[in-house]
Amino acid sequence: MSTLLEVKNLKKYFKVPAGTLHAVDDISFTLEEKKTLGVVGESGCGKSTLGRTLIHLIPPTSGEIWFEGENITEVDKHRLHELRRNMQMIFQDPFSSLNPRMSVSQAIAEPLQIYGLVKSKEEIKATVRRTMDLVGLASRLADSYPHELDGGRRQRIGIARALVLKPKFIVCDEPVSALDVSIQAQILNLLQDLQDNMGFTYIFITHDLSVVRHISDEICVMYLGKVVEYSPAKELFVKRLHPYTQALLSAIPIPSINVERKRIILKGEITSPINPKPGCRFAPRCRYATEVCFNEDPELKEVSPKHFCACHHIGAGD
Repeated sequence: MSTLLEVKNLKKYFKVPAGTLHAVDDISFTLEEKKTLGVVGESGCGKSTLGRTLIHLIPPTSGEIWFEGENITEVDKHRLHELRRNMQMIFQDPFSSLNPRMSVSQAIAEPLQIYGLVKSKEEIKATVRRTMDLVGLASRLADSYPHELDGGRRQRIGIARALVLKPKFIVCDEPVSALDVSIQAQILNLLQDLQDNMGFTYIFITHDLSVVRHISDEICVMYLGKVVEYSPAKELFVKRLHPYTQALLSAIPIPSINVERKRIILKGEITSPINPKPGCRFAPRCRYATEVCFNEDPELKEVSPKHFCACHHIGAGD
């Protein structure tokens, strides 16, 4: 398969009263067509900022973003408008991401009208109904408003709005975190079915490792703006190299009363992402940290095919 998205040394910094906040700090990866990259990490690690930067909802500070072989790091408004047809986003909060004054059909039809893909009202109506059926929304809800629906249906509207343009690349920013567990499974299965049938490419952002294991082909583990581990999904759950990844995976509950997982409890202070000093940002919470960890940034190295880790003591304790 060909590469759809390539990111090189991407950075996104924000100026704050205390200095410069390093939200996304020197991230590189490639994503092939029809594949899913899961991005995981605790709240505040820069996952959502990464997703928003990739589709230019916020501009990058430096680095390069290549989409279908084209450098789209800096593009004018006209070209960005064209790109957005193929780069969509499903937002975390299905309620605040929808216009409360728009009905279900109006919200889904809006992208079609903006891009002029269908001309007549009859065509728009037919396309909206087909898309609603695709994501499991009953046609009787076409004239309903977001406040009249539950979280699962609202999220299906957000998915339908992203899919109606038939984009090639979709950023899913924690699309199931606000939903009940039973609804989560329905949405995840829906996304996978749509990928199989329509060839979508996803970046799936979440803090739930059980979810990301279910849907991802590769997984990127982030900590305070940095990628600490990058691996094929199946391999990560068998061979975890970074101490932070080990701690994350130890928190996944086992659905059995006869098996008890050994939890890794992280201690110590979280490093500030504002004006960070040289050294591993996880070092103050790492049980294997030595002097070198506090003084030198670890390099993201390829330990085995397609398995990268940024640690001075790779595989310690695993």
